[in-house]
Amino acid sequence: MSVLPRVTAAQRRARLVRRHLLASSVRERTAEAVAEALIGLHATDPATVFLATAARMHRPSVAAVERPLYDTAAGAPALERIRCMRRTMFVLPAPLAPAVRSATVRDTRRHRADTMARLRDTLGWDERGYTAAEQATLAALTARGEATAAQLAADIPALREQIVLSPGKPYESRQRASASVLGVLAAEGRIRRARPAGSWTSAQFRWAPARPLPHLPVAEARTTLARHYLAAFGPVTVDDLKWWTGWNLTDTRTALAATGAQAVELDEGTGYLLPEDLDAAPGRPEPGAALLPGLDPTAMGWRHRDWYLDPDHTKALFDRNGNIGPTIWWHGRIIGAWAQHPDGHINHHFLTDPGQEARTAVDDEITRLTTFLAGTRVTPCYRTPLERDLASNGRRTARNG
Repeated sequence: MSVLPRVTAAQRRARLVRRHLLASSVRERTAEAVAEALIGLHATDPATVFLATAARMHRPSVAAVERPLYDTAAGAPALERIRCMRRTMFVLPAPLAPAVRSATVRDTRRHRADTMARLRDTLGWDERGYTAAEQATLAALTARGEATAAQLAADIPALREQIVLSPGKPYESRQRASASVLGVLAAEGRIRRARPAGSWTSAQFRWAPARPLPHLPVAEARTTLARHYLAAFGPVTVDDLKWWTGWNLTDTRTALAATGAQAVELDEGTGYLLPEDLDAAPGRPEPGAALLPGLDPTAMGWRHRDWYLDPDHTKALFDRNGNIGPTIWWHGRIIGAWAQHPDGHINHHFLTDPGQEARTAVDDEITRLTTFLAGTRVTPCYRTPLERDLASNGRRTARNG
């Protein structure tokens, strides 16, 4: 019986620092390069895209992130914002978007059918009425170029109709029909989120017509995505790939096998690397500090996290739904958390004593982040216990756990 090559937790952390750009020597010059290194940037919270990119760029600026997100001078933005893995919003390199979409987006016909049924039951819309509202929406977007949901509702009376959500419940609310119609069009890739109506932290996006993404054979697309994931996040377990993509176990194993991945021994059990990575000995992590935002793709990149996160710290860093807040990294491990106080300063807390070298490096990163923010106030859309505490903790900077 052959013995599998072993990859230690320290080796994984060293690889993570370099491939996820968590040291100053490996930072990138463009937002596009950052997205390529990580496959994609979590985009449920708009601020995450900017903060995750800024942490990994030599000279970060808001304009450097907005340009590839919204500039259509070349025909289409260099970065695509789509709903994909685990039905979550990501910002992806445009060349990779077709494969990711084909590999992860479930049957959009079901989404359309469910939406039409809901609008029929709540507003009395039939298929003809829905189609008319949808065509009017696309025509209005074509005429305007870009528009907010409110502007489209002003143009199209049907979109102003109100849907009652959870009627009779304490959390009953109302929603315009525009949210349902735009949601289907976005899921089908026929419209895209353009520049927000407010600042870069705003979730009030304008909408614009989208270039149709080609549909690739699903098996081919899954293999492509699995290969990219292994290159950026490997070594990984089957559970890691299954969780990250949202695939079922059979599809996960099939895609993994198609990559030709090499099995290795990890602390968690059997893991997998691309064959070309097997002999790449990463060595000791170089000194690298990083302040990563909530929902950062590195922090959320694996199902099994003990090799970079002390399990005792999970409760403080995650909310009840498994969303991680802002974190401090050193040598490929999470060592603390940070938050922005209402007066703008960055408050931070070490969950373990990292030593003087790390403290100095983290102070430098706080200065870098403060410069990038330039007075902008950022509050994560998912609040975690430690982030809430730090955000309201006056001007005192917490140091030790």
